[in-house]
Amino acid sequence: MRLLQINTTANWGSTGKIAEQIGQRVIELGGESYIAYGRYVNPGESVQIAVGSKHSRRVHERLAKYFDSHGLHSSYATRRLIRQIEKISPDVIHLHNLHGDYINYRILFEYLRASGIPVVWTLHDCWSFTGRCAPYMTNGCDKWKSICRDCQYKRSYPKTKLLDRSQHNHKLKHKLFTSLGDKLTLVPVSKWLAAQAEQSFFGKSRIEPIYNGIDTEVFKPANVEQAKERYGLTGYNYIIIGVASTWSNTKGLNDYKRLRGLLPENYAIVLVGLSREQIASLPHGIIGLPRTNSAYELAKLYSEADVFVNPTYADTFPTTNLEALACGTPVITYRTGGSPESITDETGFVVEQGDVSGLVTAIEKICTNGKAHYSEACRKHAVKHFDRYECYNRYIELYNEILTNNKK
Repeated sequence: MRLLQINTTANWGSTGKIAEQIGQRVIELGGESYIAYGRYVNPGESVQIAVGSKHSRRVHERLAKYFDSHGLHSSYATRRLIRQIEKISPDVIHLHNLHGDYINYRILFEYLRASGIPVVWTLHDCWSFTGRCAPYMTNGCDKWKSICRDCQYKRSYPKTKLLDRSQHNHKLKHKLFTSLGDKLTLVPVSKWLAAQAEQSFFGKSRIEPIYNGIDTEVFKPANVEQAKERYGLTGYNYIIIGVASTWSNTKGLNDYKRLRGLLPENYAIVLVGLSREQIASLPHGIIGLPRTNSAYELAKLYSEADVFVNPTYADTFPTTNLEALACGTPVITYRTGGSPESITDETGFVVEQGDVSGLVTAIEKICTNGKAHYSEACRKHAVKHFDRYECYNRYIELYNEILTNNKK
């Protein structure tokens, strides 16, 4: 099998690592794997293909911000990618995030329709079926169910400063993205996201949700004594951890600051993934750490914590929940998108959005019971449902099914 994936990143960030691990599985089974990416890359086993340049992405970003035309520039870069696709001649093309100012989705989908190559599209967010925005959960907007127009949330990602072309964009996406017919299979990363897609113009498309997977041999309970000393955590009775690739109030940063004021001093809060400026602005009692690309170091941080708290306001299926569970650490999250789907009554708690007092209650209950009360159930749940081999084998099965049906 010859697989080509397209994503904003390659082996970088959550979606880039997912694409890389899917490619690794294809290679392990004797196939070929290629990943075309727009920005940010770490070395991987797949053949990596850069789409465009820093200059083309910068131009794309500036034009899109003013003309609300995200994904409708980078024409030369996209045509060059298509020429490379034709040389590779993949059996399946697997799309991930097409937003990120690197590709022209009109040109890409016109080619995909003409080529007849089967397409699998993993939906990591909601951008594919809205007029602009990727995370509409914080806006409470449901215009995408019929037609986007008169957008009141132009500051939502991807931002626009001048025009509102949400209605035009929505109609164009509807026309292009559904033009592949039975050659397209959508794979939302959670049941919640699948239900959202079914209410959109994708309602008649094939939708097969598959959970994200993680490496449960990397994310596993680790020896934490050295980590505690390194980060000055030995004097605390309980440790709460939060992890994000980019922190904002949408990820719950402000709620964490409120949480600090409600918890006793013997509770330490550690936030991983903060910028230098964010670390400098933290209140006393919150330890801020920059982003780490070391999964092993991250596993130690999860392992040393008594509880992982994810007060997110916009998420489809965060892999941080899975990583914490695999390290034997119970999870508390808001009832947001697909985030609660990774948790059971034995492995954590779900709290209503914005209920910081509810977070305190759940944290104190876990710490009173003791982490050991939850750890075995957390680890077993993660290994059974979110191990990367099991999750990504489902993609291999899907590819094979599609190719078999394509030959009939």
